[in-house]
Amino acid sequence: MMELSAFRAKWMSELQPSSGGKKSVSKFADLKRKQDIAREGKARELFLKAVEEEQNGAVYEAIKYYKSAMQLVPDIEFKINYSRTPDPDRSGSYLEDNENDREIDDLLTYFQQQLTLCDGTMKLCEPATDSTQLHISALPFEVLMYIFRWVVSCDLDLRALEQLSLVCRGFYICARDPEIWRSACLRVWGRSCTKMLPFSSWREMFLERPRVRFDGVYISKTSYIRQGEESLDGFYRAWHQVEYYRYLRFFPDGQVMMLTTPEDPLITVPRLRSKNSRMDSVMFGHFRLSQDTDNQTKVYVVVSKRKEEKVAEYQRSRFCRWNPAPEAEHTFHVGLQLSSGGRQRFNKLVWIHHSCHITYRSTGETIVTAFDVDKMYTPLFFARVKSYTAFSEHPL
Repeated sequence: MMELSAFRAKWMSELQPSSGGKKSVSKFADLKRKQDIAREGKARELFLKAVEEEQNGAVYEAIKYYKSAMQLVPDIEFKINYSRTPDPDRSGSYLEDNENDREIDDLLTYFQQQLTLCDGTMKLCEPATDSTQLHISALPFEVLMYIFRWVVSCDLDLRALEQLSLVCRGFYICARDPEIWRSACLRVWGRSCTKMLPFSSWREMFLERPRVRFDGVYISKTSYIRQGEESLDGFYRAWHQVEYYRYLRFFPDGQVMMLTTPEDPLITVPRLRSKNSRMDSVMFGHFRLSQDTDNQTKVYVVVSKRKEEKVAEYQRSRFCRWNPAPEAEHTFHVGLQLSSGGRQRFNKLVWIHHSCHITYRSTGETIVTAFDVDKMYTPLFFARVKSYTAFSEHPL
């Protein structure tokens, strides 16, 4: 037993690494760590140099630096701290040090301070190169704001205003003018938005408060299977797949167009651009927004067929058939709940009510027929149409 214990002790001592081996392993690990740090630092410098070259317009040189950096460290893009430059002694770099390395909280105030001259006036923009033509910076501020109101137009194309603000710092300041956003809010909500609270600005109210959108159309598609007639020999019975679309087009002045048709949106949508559409099946009316106690925004729509103009007496002859005026007037009342779905805001309308009001002209009696809102009433989803806001007819 003594010999067996001694053998086991000797065997265990041989299996354990020596102290010299431990030192060699740790030295190798330190060396590898230092090499990785040096490689990452070199890749960072190459990547930032590529960013700088790309900003200066030297795309070919930037690609070479990008490629060299990615060869050293494949994921170097995610390891860079963009808040500071790797070399503080170098000036004029793409990543300039900000004051105290902090974010700009109020970009509008920051731009106003940068563009304010010594005499207290503000220079919104200036030409980048010398030109013999008159630059837009020579226009008075009032004229420039009037141009911005034409950009928004009576169609409330605030998306174009946001794109215009990306031109320069001066245009950014003009696009944040409170009067423009206040006028837009008044067009949408009327007297119910006389106070800005609880929002911090009129722009925030327009972006955050629920509203219908005017730069497109709300569309729903309904499909169902209908049983057909039996064949003459009674051998088979046909089944038909029925598909149709509902369209709702809202306007900033409170008017709305509603259409139900089997035609594809590619054909129908261009015809709904103007309120003067000549489609016979289009119904016209008005809408209003209502926010109930359950904090849900609802849209109430009342539409009817457009009244036909009376034919003059002299046009009635034996060659022209005279269509008498209808004895009853049909009006459709629709209730919808406004919600957001997916990545877009206020792009979904869910049916909550649909009824038909028939008013007889002779007696003045009105009969109301309410329809059951079932699965046939699919939600309407918003689709933006660029041609609706491509032209400006009137300023905001």
